[in-house]
Amino acid sequence: MCTPLFVIPLVFGFGCTGDDFGRTRQMFYHQDMHQWVGVEATTALGGQPSNFQLTDNERALRDIAYYFIEPPHSRPMWNAVFGDYKPLPAPWRQNVSFDPTAYGRRMIDEPHRSQVASYQGMIEDIRNDFVMLDQFIPLAVKINDLDIKRNKALSYITDLSPRESMDAQARIRENVLVVQWAQQCVEQRVVSYRWALERLVIQAPDPMAAEVDRMIAELARRAAAAWTSAAPVAGRVLRVRG
Repeated sequence: MCTPLFVIPLVFGFGCTGDDFGRTRQMFYHQDMHQWVGVEATTALGGQPSNFQLTDNERALRDIAYYFIEPPHSRPMWNAVFGDYKPLPAPWRQNVSFDPTAYGRRMIDEPHRSQVASYQGMIEDIRNDFVMLDQFIPLAVKINDLDIKRNKALSYITDLSPRESMDAQARIRENVLVVQWAQQCVEQRVVSYRWALERLVIQAPDPMAAEVDRMIAELARRAAAAWTSAAPVAGRVLRVRG
């Protein structure tokens, strides 16, 4: 399901259809299509997003964050159409709910020739999460370090306007919120995977369960690590404990 960063649109399932031979349709993708992730994260807490253009790193951060924000599926949805793509509400909004059973029910209800396919599907999904985390976490750390330097530089900028100062501070906060949103979604994935594994174990026990359990534990460990030196934002009440 997962592919290198430069073809992330295919991962999301809206880049290809049966008549384009797997090529991403440019009409479906533009470089700032995930800019809304930072805007939504900021406005969900009553803040104002920055008017600064995204840097290459900030754009990539939002692209990969969307991979985690989009709920996981038991197998790739290669035939999904672009019309299925839509912005999702940030977890800080009051009306956002998380269903830890959705992933497992979808996977278990799918017809398989054997239970091995279900376990292999979970292993593939979690392995893809690891691949994306290997890209996302170093990028989050890099942006955090650059934002620390950006914040310090504000004191030395000549004739800094109030608008520039506000936009710089807003972008720093926006980047933090994007990281924390993605991290919370990884924590939710851990809970979803555990629920699904528990049901598989009682419905279709298999030695592969031990490998899935090990992978879930490793994903939980990585999700619990600090990806940014910024403190959790106020109102982050939906943090999931697995």
